[in-house]
Amino acid sequence: MGDGRVDCPACGFAGYANSRPTASAVIRGDDGRILLARRAGPPGEGKWDLPGGFLEEGEHPLDALVRELREETGLEVEPRELVAVETDVYGDADDAPSTLNLYWTARAVSGHPEAADDVSELRWFRPGDLPPAETLAFPNVARVLARFRA
Repeated sequence: MGDGRVDCPACGFAGYANSRPTASAVIRGDDGRILLARRAGPPGEGKWDLPGGFLEEGEHPLDALVRELREETGLEVEPRELVAVETDVYGDADDAPSTLNLYWTARAVSGHPEAADDVSELRWFRPGDLPPAETLAFPNVARVLARFRA
């Protein structure tokens, strides 16, 4: 499977390795601050991340974005502009799955930020005070946030 494909000579089935899609958001407050989530579990436990998560089977990415943000932050959001498409891996293990990460800006339309699901803390950061890359859960999050630093 080194080339991302495995074939069964008996039945002809071909299995392909594909990146797992995610949808996440850069939620900006009216004052320009950005909402980050501290991960409650592995991978990247205790590190900062942008809220979001994996798409469910057949789910549209924007529906996943709205669902994941509601689950993790308690906020109802309005997705805005697609700002990044990034690849990465989900963890450090040799067999960690590849991810295809879609990022939108978003605006909170209702609710109050409250950590839930797989998030232990939520915090607003000014663009100039965003956490350093080594405290972020994934390299792709660092690349996305680099676009928003002051």
